[in-house]
Amino acid sequence: MALKIRLRQQGRNNRPFYRVVVADVRSPRDGKYVEALGWYNPFEEELDKMLSIKLDRIQHWLDQGAQLTEKTETLISKVAPSIVRKLVEKEVAHRAKMTTKRKARNKAA
Repeated sequence: MALKIRLRQQGRNNRPFYRVVVADVRSPRDGKYVEALGWYNPFEEELDKMLSIKLDRIQHWLDQGAQLTEKTETLISKVAPSIVRKLVEKEVAHRAKMTTKRKARNKAA
């Protein structure tokens, strides 16, 4: 099962309120989810009232293989840039490893 950490829309017309959830990629935007990780209110000015995220649970799901959507990555980088930095470093290391493998394979051929 492929998982994504994404926003789930709630609230009323013209006043959206979002929950940060872990959901299967095949489920609809406002459908079933695995776990709620926090909330986001775009109409608030202060960061404390705008965003609340359980960072330990975010890290847990990322370690399990869940992926962040662009918007949730931006929101998490506001609260905990170290988590996003760790993800970027992991991706850079993976690309470097693949490049090395490709070069070795081309050299052998």
